Amino acid sequence: MSVSSALVRDARTSRTRRALLGAGYRRVLRPALFASHGGDPEEVHDATLARLAQLGRVPALVRALGRLTSVPSRPVEAFGIRFPGPVGLAAGLDKGARAVTAWQAMGFSHVELGTVTAHAQPGNPRPRMFRAPASGGLVNRMGFNNDGATAVAARLEAAGVRRGNRAAGIPVGLSLGKTKATPVEDAVPDYLASFRVLAPHADYVAVNVSSPNTPGLRSLQDGAALRELTGALVAESRRSANPVPVLVKVAPDLDEQALDEVLEVCTSTGVQGLVATNTTLARDGLAAPDAWLAAEAGGLSGAPLRERALRVVRHLSSRADLPVVGVGGIMTAGDAEAMFDAGARLVQLYTGFIYAGPALVADITARHADRAEEPR
Repeated sequence: MSVSSALVRDARTSRTRRALLGAGYRRVLRPALFASHGGDPEEVHDATLARLAQLGRVPALVRALGRLTSVPSRPVEAFGIRFPGPVGLAAGLDKGARAVTAWQAMGFSHVELGTVTAHAQPGNPRPRMFRAPASGGLVNRMGFNNDGATAVAARLEAAGVRRGNRAAGIPVGLSLGKTKATPVEDAVPDYLASFRVLAPHADYVAVNVSSPNTPGLRSLQDGAALRELTGALVAESRRSANPVPVLVKVAPDLDEQALDEVLEVCTSTGVQGLVATNTTLARDGLAAPDAWLAAEAGGLSGAPLRERALRVVRHLSSRADLPVVGVGGIMTAGDAEAMFDAGARLVQLYTGFIYAGPALVADITARHADRAEEPR
């Protein structure tokens, strides 16, 4: 058999496997998950994360599942890190690093853990997560519920995860947020406390100043506040002989002038990348059966966020050389391709992964690899 024939055969096998993986998730696993635990999205999330944590503790199972989800991939270089592929898990799904060693088996090229705060906090009252199935979306107002930086660092240490050692099989990012009880004017020492504890376990750190669910947090995107915060974190990073890259995660609701201000501050303070975007306060794109969610507080993610996130990624990428991680509304491989065309270096999934499962990761990864072979 010729090399070209073998490549065609392998490509067909990969497509078939991905199609079966996707159909199995959509027709069997997702309906079962969505119906379990009384249909409560947060209870389903917690139970699924617990199962993934168990999986991650059995290397043979991680390898076996990894073979099932594996597809040809093209490495990506960004902010001094080599990623094995283009698709990461967005912050929010694994806040406490409970399943850190399992995400590689889902086909992800990296995982962003958190958001983690300096102090443990319960988050907002339940219910605080709502599905919008007709719209392909979610609304959440979790409020940075997490175990606190010290506990998360201890969990990562127990798993052997330290910067650069690939104990998780893929690069690990840590998303940092402000403790709710900490006044906004004291945000810098609060973030620094988390950074100092977690940086030894992070391949990069993402500064979350854009969640809509912590009062006053988004004000940290304003020029002076963002300059003080990023300047302090970058300076702290540079105290190390091997500084950890600092990224900033921005909101999709900023206008172009505000985005330009974020870019100027990040460029001047030494930030090495941007994550665009977080969830939105807007309720555009909700289908009629989901219209009731317009009255629920929180951030909207998923398909209704697609155009807003693309607009922000396109704007940021066209005005600066900082690598941009595209997040928001990526429900298909075509959505990810639009993100790459808009200038994203990497993409991350949250809601798309919930609705489409590991097949979406594989589809995007395979398509990204195919793009490298296409004539330009």
